[in-house]
Amino acid sequence: MAMSQERSVHLGLWMLLLLGAGVEEAVEGCSCHPAHPQQLFCSAEIVIRAKISGEKIVSPSNSSSPYMKMIQYGVKMIKMFKGFDRAKDIQYVYTPVFSSLCGVKLDANNKAGYLLSASMWRDGRISIGQCDLVESWDNLSLSQRKNLNYRYQMGCECRINTCYTVLCASTGENECLWTDWLLDNSLNGEQARQYACIRRSDMSCSWYRGGPASEKDFMDMTDP
Repeated sequence: MAMSQERSVHLGLWMLLLLGAGVEEAVEGCSCHPAHPQQLFCSAEIVIRAKISGEKIVSPSNSSSPYMKMIQYGVKMIKMFKGFDRAKDIQYVYTPVFSSLCGVKLDANNKAGYLLSASMWRDGRISIGQCDLVESWDNLSLSQRKNLNYRYQMGCECRINTCYTVLCASTGENECLWTDWLLDNSLNGEQARQYACIRRSDMSCSWYRGGPASEKDFMDMTDP
C-alpha cells in the first residue's frame, strides 16, 4: 500500500519528534484505519504494478539516526494505473526500515510482482507503507485487477462506510456500506475482493460486481 498524504505527514512529524527527543528505542506499533482497496486506490497519488528487482538500506547524509533509515526497493514498473501526471518512470520506492514506523517488507529475491499504491515526497521519491495498498499481484482477484483499470476511479467521489455493528446504516445516496468486517471479521472479504463502489447515472453510488457490465450486477445500498 503507497502512503496517503495524511499518513506521510504524520510519519514525517513522528520521525522528527523521535530525533528531537533523542529516542534510542524503536517505537512500537503502526496503526491503520480499515480501508477498502478502492479507498486506498483513490487516496493514493500513484498506483502501479511492478516487480521488485533489489533492495538496500539508505539514510539521509545529514543524519546518523537509525530511525531515518529507509529501505530502497528497486522496481521494474509493468503498468501504471494512477499518477500519470506525477511520475513517468519509477525505478525506486522507499519505506521505513522499522515496521513500527509502518515500513513494509517486500520479496526482492524472487523478482515478485506487487500492486503498489504510493505517495510522492517533495524531493520526488516514492513512498510506500503498511497503510497503503501493497499486495502481491498473484493474490489479487480477477475483479480487483479489472477494477484497477477504471472502476475504482469511477467511484472516487463516492464514500465507503465501514460497518462495525449491525446498526450500521447509510447516511446518503453517495455512500456504499462495507460489511466485510461485520460479516466475516475480515478486511479481505467478498466486497473487498469482488466489488467496486461506483457512481451511477442518477448520481447515486452502489456496489458493482466485476464482470460484464449489466444492470443486474448492481447491488442496492443495503446488500452485503
